[in-house]
Amino acid sequence: MSAPTRSRPPEPVLEEVYSALASTPRPPRPGLLSQCLTFGWRGMLKIKHVPEQLLDVTLTPVLFLVMFTYLFGGAVEGSTSDYLQYLLPGMLVQSVLFVSVYSGVSLNTDVTKGVTDRFQSMPIWRPAPLIGAALGDSVRYVVAAIVVVIVGLVLGFDPGSWPGVFAAVLITAVFAFALSWIFTVIGLVLRAPQAVLNAGFLGLFPLVFLSNIFVDPETLPAVLEAFVHVNPVSHLTTAARGLIAGEASTWEVARPLVEAIGLFVIFAPLTARLYRRGS
Repeated sequence: MSAPTRSRPPEPVLEEVYSALASTPRPPRPGLLSQCLTFGWRGMLKIKHVPEQLLDVTLTPVLFLVMFTYLFGGAVEGSTSDYLQYLLPGMLVQSVLFVSVYSGVSLNTDVTKGVTDRFQSMPIWRPAPLIGAALGDSVRYVVAAIVVVIVGLVLGFDPGSWPGVFAAVLITAVFAFALSWIFTVIGLVLRAPQAVLNAGFLGLFPLVFLSNIFVDPETLPAVLEAFVHVNPVSHLTTAARGLIAGEASTWEVARPLVEAIGLFVIFAPLTARLYRRGS
């Protein structure tokens, strides 16, 4: 039995195929900024498909602000309204810094699932996935800060300066962006996302609670007071509190920014090195 013969495609179809296969100028490669923004958008899409990721950005800040205001306001300041004026800038800082832990968790998840192996096989700038993810997380920082401010206004918070409020949100997001590189290092060192989450909060909790977020450092024992005064979280809280009140000095604003630059300079290259080593 003879093998069936295949009919030749008509000439117009062949001409279209040849035209599609003809050599044309290669499209330009996307720039570095475009690559980073693409990976940042990837982070936004993950939130779109898994909205539960926003629980730590929306519900948790509300819970902490309401709980601390009405549980400790009367004991600390004698009035919940007075304590809210003192507490809200600190809660803004706490809520945003807690969100930064998830940068390491997300990176570790990509590593353990093999997603980073796919990225490293692509003809892209190697740090683009890291920088893009950090930029995407910055949107979460701003959302968490806005939620805290809105809830504070509902509870009766009275900001002294609205431009100062926006500046406080900005400086807190910048500091959280720098701090997140510590957690990306942890995410590349540890083997499981849950371990990264536990290690991140284990390191962050002492810095947050041994700061001037909740109480005036002068009410603490001398040893704790000394630690609070050198704690970077206290410096950030002081800057946010001063900006929102419209009374921040240049040094109060510059100090956490300098510390953020130091964190970025140290831990961003370390993250990149560990990321390349894992390829």
